[in-house]
Amino acid sequence: MKAHCLGHVVFYVRDLERSLAFYRDLLGFQEVGRIFNGMAAALTSGRTHHELLLIQVGDAPGPPSGRRRGFYHIEIKVGDSLDELRAAKRELDTSGIVIDGMSDHTVTQSLYLRDPDGNEVELYVDADESLWKNNPAAVLSPIKPLTL
Repeated sequence: MKAHCLGHVVFYVRDLERSLAFYRDLLGFQEVGRIFNGMAAALTSGRTHHELLLIQVGDAPGPPSGRRRGFYHIEIKVGDSLDELRAAKRELDTSGIVIDGMSDHTVTQSLYLRDPDGNEVELYVDADESLWKNNPAAVLSPIKPLTL
């Protein structure tokens, strides 16, 4: 067996409309439709039928803070250049979204932030693919600070 790609991510969210304001309105996913009597929404970037499903669960406990087993973060590609990552940062800043960190991973450059339910989201652009195609170990390079 060989995995081809990650299909989709499902999040339990406190407030569906608040999460849609983040993933749909700010990050630009398109809402495909709703299920579960309108309490869940499927979203797509256009790559496939849906990459994200949000299910409203109300005031159920959110993710615990600190290191733990289980979910860490999702990564969403927001362009193909540092200029596009800079534009994403400006839009986040304008929207009042706090950026927790910025990193140069050699193979990608990334911004880190939290969605409305506290889940970590990494927004990234790829570096030149020849970096990792010519040297697959480049993905293990030390993480450097990123300045945009």
